Amino acid sequence: MISPRIRNAAALAALVAASALSTGAQAAGQVGNTLPPGFPSIEDTSLARPLIGFGAAGPVTRTPVIFIHGNNDTPFPTACNPYGRVQALAQFLADNGYSPSELWGVGYQGDQCDLGADQTRRSSIAHTNAANVPDLRRFIRSVLNFTGAKRVDIVGHSLGVTLAREWMRQDEASDVVRRFVAIDGPNHGIINCSPGAANYWQAPAAGGFTPTSEVCLELGSPDTPFLRLLNGRKGRDEDEVPRTLVIRNGDASFVYFPVQDGVVAPVPAVDSFGKPTDFSRSASLRGAREIVLTGQGAYDPILQSSHLGILNSPTTWQATLDFLTGRGKGRDD
Repeated sequence: MISPRIRNAAALAALVAASALSTGAQAAGQVGNTLPPGFPSIEDTSLARPLIGFGAAGPVTRTPVIFIHGNNDTPFPTACNPYGRVQALAQFLADNGYSPSELWGVGYQGDQCDLGADQTRRSSIAHTNAANVPDLRRFIRSVLNFTGAKRVDIVGHSLGVTLAREWMRQDEASDVVRRFVAIDGPNHGIINCSPGAANYWQAPAAGGFTPTSEVCLELGSPDTPFLRLLNGRKGRDEDEVPRTLVIRNGDASFVYFPVQDGVVAPVPAVDSFGKPTDFSRSASLRGAREIVLTGQGAYDPILQSSHLGILNSPTTWQATLDFLTGRGKGRDD
């Protein structure tokens, strides 16, 4: 979830420039911003236009990695979104032994240029987990068919975490996922959906995250029907996720903590039903390995927010590489 207001133009330009450098660092192993010839054109079910993403043709010896961005983000920087940092994380893997043909990013919300006309689309049904499962399902099936692989690894950030989990739940696809890196995901809800006047995220200009908005109906409380189904009664279903590494913030994250997160002002820790709720461990998953980081706002050059910075963090990148390759080069387990 990205704040609708980006005011630091110099920092924005620096980030876009840094992204261009990262993707062009090694021509032979460059992660691009297109899908390869011969890869199926998949229509985005919400936008009625082809999904954007990245990937490449070529030999595949490792388990392919699927990168899934968060809400209001993209798989690479676009004219309307300067973030798109899952591409930079993919490039880090390419610089450390992966082939671009083993690295795939899906953009399930388009280039975000449609938000200019209506900021409340940030919390609309097109941005929900449930609405985007069909896009993710078709993308992963296409990657498997294109590469000939039997399984994938998944690296998700924010909404990308629960989107991956909901696809696995719907399709009973845990066996298809070898390893799963879940970065600061809203597994137990977000703080931005309360009915109180202090929740400025309800304003249309801030995304319209009212208790009845579609995203908040899914994620506004640990007790929403969506999260109760996803997490199972008393959380038991969480134990059934595949081999999982959670990387989460332990001090600030504007979707979970009632504290200042860079330039993003806090809101009270109240859920969409008006109940005081501690969301600070929302990103945790029962039974998963977990790394808790602090000070991650240093890696967000625009908003200085930990929730966005953690995706751009060298610690996150290294932990992801170590987890995906932890049993030896090219081996599945």
